[in-house]
Formats: sequence, C-alpha cells, structure tokens
Amino acid sequence: MKKLSARRRHPLAAVVVLLLALACTGGLYAVFAPADKAQADETAQSLAIDEGKKLYAVGCASCHGTGGQGTTDGPSLVGVGAAAVDFQVGTGRMPAQQPGAQVPKKKVVYSQAEIDQLAAYISSLGAGPSVPTERQYNPEDADIAKGGELFRTNCAQCHNFTGKGGALTHGKFAPDLEGVSPKHIYEAMQTGPQNMPSFPDTILSEQNKKDIIAYLDAVNSDDTESPGGLELGGLGPVSEGLFSWVFGLGALIAVAVWVAARTAKAKKS
Repeated sequence: MKKLSARRRHPLAAVVVLLLALACTGGLYAVFAPADKAQADETAQSLAIDEGKKLYAVGCASCHGTGGQGTTDGPSLVGVGAAAVDFQVGTGRMPAQQPGAQVPKKKVVYSQAEIDQLAAYISSLGAGPSVPTERQYNPEDADIAKGGELFRTNCAQCHNFTGKGGALTHGKFAPDLEGVSPKHIYEAMQTGPQNMPSFPDTILSEQNKKDIIAYLDAVNSDDTESPGGLELGGLGPVSEGLFSWVFGLGALIAVAVWVAARTAKAKKS
C-alpha cells in the first residue's frame, strides 16, 4: 500500500502539465493575447486619429471645414475614405497651393506616417474606400492584354491610349500616368479624384484594376518597342497631324518652289 501511495500523482499535476504544453505550443499566447492585441490596436488607432486631427486642423481645415464638412473653398471629406487621402496627399495634390480648375501633382509635404494619421482621422468621419494592400495592386501575373482592352474602353478617352494624358474642357486635364505608382493608380480608380469618375469593384473588379495597372506598366516600360517607329510622345492624332502639316506640307512647298525654279530656268535657256 505504501508503494502505491508513493506513485499517486498530485491533483494539480495534470493542470501543470497542460499549462506547460500550452506554453510550449504558443497556446497560452492564443488564450490571453487576442484581447490585449485588440486593445493595443484600438489604442494605436485612437492615437493615430488624434494626431491626424491635429494635422488636419493646421493644413486642411481652412478649406474643408473644421469637421470635414466642406466649405466654398473645398468639398466635404465625410465618407471619402482613407484611400482618397492617401492618393491626394501622397501625390502632393493636397494641401492645394491655390484654387483652380484642377490641382496638379507636386512635391509631397507630409511623411507617410503623417499621411496615415490624416487618413485615420478622415476615415473616422465616415466610412469610405480603404488604402489597398500590395496584394490588391501588385500587377504580377495580371492579364496585360485584358488590361489594355479595359483601359481603351474606360480610360483612353481622357488619358490617351498609352496613358500619356490629354486636355479636357475649362482648363482641366487628364494627367500623364507614366511613373505613377501602382498603389496610386489603384486608389485613383477606387476614389475618382477631381474630374475622374470612380470605378468601384462593382464596375471594375480588383483583378480588372490589376490588369489595367499591368498594361500601363508594360506600355510605359523602357523595354517596350513601338512597332510604328517614331511614336511622337504617344499622343495620338494631335501630334501626328501637327507633324504631318509642319513637315509634310513644308516639304511639298519646298518641292513646288524647286520645280517652279527649275521650270523658269529651263524656259530662259
């Protein structure tokens, strides 16, 4: 009997073994950490919103209103979402230097951390498109041919067939898309900045947007050859027509003058 009693385990031994097993496999972290992680994320988000509100008060409120409600100098920002902020501020279009028909791209004045804080604050005013992840806008394995078809159907009317941009009415223009980052192209399609219509996923799916980005990357690459030879900036019939008129018509006039001179000389002799 004494021998059997010596082998009997303590009642808490099984609990100790279970806790050790959980600790070894990371299970203990899974039990206690989620609540702490969620609280930490919420705190970080609150801090980002607070910092973004301060930045907004200094650089944006004079045009868009103290609460983002908009004024005569700037539209409402309620519901535009983080993607619109990341695009407008990340390309230097905002803050605008002066009002006009269209705000051009310029040097970025905020760091990416500050842009994220501004985006967090604007997002807190109303739900809108979020900043896309790299997986969403990465053009790897996208269908370039499909992207070209989609771009010519939906975008070429303003941006030209290869994204070189073009003039619109009343001093507005479609900007050149060469060198624009895939993230900003994706965000522009999501949010429809300034004169551009928006293309949500119900119109152009996430895959469609990636295909368009891949097409633009391909046609504007230094490795892309132009089968037509001299592309004249890829601006289409405007530059080609001007070239034809200036050089073609000039050449015809020169030939006509030469023929007339030769004819007159022949008559004299």
